Amino acid sequence: MESVIKTYDISREYIEYPSFFKRIRGEGSRIIVAVDNLNISVHRGELFGFLGPNGAGKTTTIKMLSTLLLPTKGTATILGNDILKAPNEVRKRISVVFGGERGLYWRLSGRDNMRIFAELYGLDSSERMDRIDMLLELVGIADRADSKVETYSKGMKQRLHLARGLVHDPDILFLDEPTLGLDPTIAHELRKTIRNLCTREKKTVFLTTHYMFEADELCDRVAIIHRGTLIANDTPENLKRQFGTVTPVTILLRGVVPQVEHVLTSRKGVHYVESGIQDNTTKLKVGLDQDKVCVEDIVSLLEKTHEIISVEQGSPTLEDVFLELTRS
Repeated sequence: MESVIKTYDISREYIEYPSFFKRIRGEGSRIIVAVDNLNISVHRGELFGFLGPNGAGKTTTIKMLSTLLLPTKGTATILGNDILKAPNEVRKRISVVFGGERGLYWRLSGRDNMRIFAELYGLDSSERMDRIDMLLELVGIADRADSKVETYSKGMKQRLHLARGLVHDPDILFLDEPTLGLDPTIAHELRKTIRNLCTREKKTVFLTTHYMFEADELCDRVAIIHRGTLIANDTPENLKRQFGTVTPVTILLRGVVPQVEHVLTSRKGVHYVESGIQDNTTKLKVGLDQDKVCVEDIVSLLEKTHEIISVEQGSPTLEDVFLELTRS
């Protein structure tokens, strides 16, 4: 397969100072490695997921690949163009859409926003309006195209961001957490639109997200980065087969049970414990290594002091793989 994005030991370091005054004096500096010798390749027409905890280096990587930030060492090619030697050629072929509500002119309509960006990209006036209408229809806001952006919901603004990113017909689209903060219905519709970009519009999509189910649903392949280092790179199904040795078990306890996770985390074979409280119940999600501990052992331990409402054993998910790989 043709690789349209390829990195070669790309790295980015920052110098951090403990205070403004020590920065002026050049005292107490330390080097922070945001991305460390990253090597990935993305195929044409692929929806590629780039996953990692906060601070793992995801946004830094996107900024380097899109020529917004220079790497400290290494390089990358986008559609055969080196990001250091031919940044202008790279910019013509890509688009970057960051999550959030900034980057739009709120006092203008959605259509007028699109006109401004179309003019900035130098689109010919004869094709400009047809393309704008097509994109507004594609992202599902054609019926509100002439309303001011300040009247849009958060989901509609994110859809307009997506349309704006497609206005110059880029080959590669970088999406940085596009569904962040959206309600489930709107996020579901936006995910369908993103998938259509690959299947119908033949775009290559480089996606970052914190939602593992979203990556599992959408992505052809995913790479997981932790503390700036690549730790996994494969299809979601292969990753679950390779690393999904931890079985998730959901246990519902009656009443509010504070710090119950501490009872389980020290047990051999328990990989992680998450807890939440809702409607006078405590919900536990426990990751178990079935070779070392069984569900019955955990249930027996808990029922000595707590009333158990239900126990549900599931199959390993991409989220379980992610938690296992990024725990340390």
